[in-house]
This record gives sequence, C-alpha cells and structure tokens, in this order.
Amino acid sequence: MIQPTNVFKDNLAQLPAIDGIERVDLIDGQGAVVATIENKPGKQGSVAVYHYLQQTFGKLDASAAKHGLAVFAEHTADARNRPGAHPNVDRLLDIAANGQALSIHVVATDKNAR
Repeated sequence: MIQPTNVFKDNLAQLPAIDGIERVDLIDGQGAVVATIENKPGKQGSVAVYHYLQQTFGKLDASAAKHGLAVFAEHTADARNRPGAHPNVDRLLDIAANGQALSIHVVATDKNAR
C-alpha cells in the first residue's frame, strides 16, 4: 500500500501501470454495473486509482474509499468544494460517508479486437 502525499501527480507515479486495461466497472450488491471508467485521456488517473484500490483492497468499501480520497490528494478538496466536477472522487466521498460497498472489475483490453 502506498503512503499518499498531498500531490496527486506524485501519488499517481507510485501506482501500478494501467497498460492493457480497457476500463474499470463498478458493480453494486445486486450485480448491476453502476459506473464505468474508460481508459482514455482525462480518465486515466481515475482508472489507475480504482485499479490500485481493487488490487489493494479487493473491493470498494469505506476503508478503500478513504484511502482513495487520500490518493486523489488535491482533487479531493476540489471535489468537496465543487460537487460534480470530479465524479470519480464524488463516488469515493459517498462510499466513505455511507459505506455502501461496490465491487471493482478491471476489464483488460481485448488484443484480438483490432
């Protein structure tokens, strides 16, 4: 487990690579996909954080969410001040507050799809 700093870019450098990941699906207790984070520009930091949380915690519960908020560093404060600006941080804030756990499913890139 990394020891998050107060700078997201520095934290991101400590996380596992996301090469070969197409997306991350978040699944509720009934098995429904409630969110998808695609590995594309503007979302790659979130993919890296959620992938790391899955590897480290195995699920997205309150404990994982609180650690994820520390990893997101300055984006967490911005999300608290501007709800909706960082939906993937907002999700962690919600889970940390209400404890409604989700499963994290990392979907690999289909190398045969090209």
